[in-house]
Amino acid sequence: MGTNEANMDPNLHVEMKDLVNSVDSVNFRREPYPPIEPYSSGFLKVSEIHSLYWEQNGNPDGHPVLFLHGGPGGGTSSGNRRFFDPEFYRIILFDQLATLQRGAGKSTPRASLEENTTWDLVNDIEKLRKHLGIEEWQVFGGSWGSTLSLAYTQSHVEHVTGVVLRGIFLLRKKELDWFYEGGLAAIYPDAWESFRDFIPEEERGNFITAYNKRLNSSDAELQNKAAKIWTALEMATSYLLPNEDSLKRGEDDGFSLAFARIENHYFKHKGFFPTDSFLLDNIDKIRHIPTTIVQVRL
Repeated sequence: MGTNEANMDPNLHVEMKDLVNSVDSVNFRREPYPPIEPYSSGFLKVSEIHSLYWEQNGNPDGHPVLFLHGGPGGGTSSGNRRFFDPEFYRIILFDQLATLQRGAGKSTPRASLEENTTWDLVNDIEKLRKHLGIEEWQVFGGSWGSTLSLAYTQSHVEHVTGVVLRGIFLLRKKELDWFYEGGLAAIYPDAWESFRDFIPEEERGNFITAYNKRLNSSDAELQNKAAKIWTALEMATSYLLPNEDSLKRGEDDGFSLAFARIENHYFKHKGFFPTDSFLLDNIDKIRHIPTTIVQVRL
């Protein structure tokens, strides 16, 4: 998912409370840092069929931080560089002005689902870390980026100095059910109705499966229409108030097809995790790592 935080499980605050730093006495900067441009960028071939775009910003000698966006398949904008103090951080972003997913943004081939799983992405992150000559780095992820941040950190504890998780999403069944099986309608009824009405009544028992069928159809017109509607739901609900830039981005044929196919692919396969609570079950592996969780409710 993108940045929607309404489906946060309240029990997660209890389950993960030992991970949260006390921030009550910290004076936070309330405005983003000034715009910056990358000082280096390139493509990294991570498999026989996938090449991923990367860029570095800020201080080349600063503390490395990896930004992981929402989605999967979504992406970020140049504004995401502005989360970090460019004098202190060496800011690493992936792909389309910083999207991480294989098949998304500037990465090739676009919208590809082949060799495209959470664990492929975890391996991609490690390949990038080695490619850039980084021994340790901080990981910063929002929504799906928080999912991937946890999966990566639990797999490579020794290379992570700290974690910032924004808008936590653990890709559990109850989270997906809330968003895609009707819970969202209580907050965004108009967006939900458009999403629901595209699917015939007899297939509404599982919207993720119903959309998966259409997003992988040989009928290009049907595929593109399903992608536009799937993406429109995400773009309309990723902000408390409508964001025109986000809505306009969702209308782009190329973006919506890549985004919808990749996101639906991950959700249909339950994030490629072996169990529903996999990330929480393995939280002890990273309990010692300094972690900040930023979470709000509507």
